[in-house]
Amino acid sequence: MSGSIAELLATLNEKDTLDLVKRRLNEGADPLAILEEAREGMKIVGDRFSKGTYFIPELIFSGEILKQVAALVTPHLKKETGEQGKRREKVVVGTVAGDIHDIGKDMVVFMLDISGYDVLDLGIDVPKQKFVDAIKETGSKVVGLSGFLTLAFDSMKETIDSIRQAGLKVKVMIGGGQIDEQVMKYTGADGYGRDAMEAVKLANQWYGG
Repeated sequence: MSGSIAELLATLNEKDTLDLVKRRLNEGADPLAILEEAREGMKIVGDRFSKGTYFIPELIFSGEILKQVAALVTPHLKKETGEQGKRREKVVVGTVAGDIHDIGKDMVVFMLDISGYDVLDLGIDVPKQKFVDAIKETGSKVVGLSGFLTLAFDSMKETIDSIRQAGLKVKVMIGGGQIDEQVMKYTGADGYGRDAMEAVKLANQWYGG
């Protein structure tokens, strides 16, 4: 076995990626560092997708590898954070309409979950009204909108506009792909995260945790 977790995941080497994660965990490696390496691998996958060297099947397969990595790391993260299964405030998360990307969203859901939040994952290609309905039903004060493709920016803006027009007092974070401060301002979001840990930090900040 050779290469880092990021390199192995980026080349879609499922067996060696998982074997290395197991070995690193057995050696007492920081589980958050392992997740960060996996995120770097996913970033490479995303770059290759953008350049046309990877396609939807590669995106899906890399996401499956990431889910397996997360499953291996989760028990160690819960020990690290001292999470005892107590659920805190609710967070609604989903990939906006027109986008079927779920890799970044799944990582955000995962990190929020192990951080103690009660996460409602709406899935992919979520219509704006579904976000509005979910906020009303759950009473959530924090919403996460994910989108990998640039076309998602308009969907994010329309979704946030619908949430505001419905009179819902929530904080909205966005993430994925080429999201930056300029996109945040365009969509009307309250914050953006470059990775899943940033999403947790925003949720903690907004909920006063």
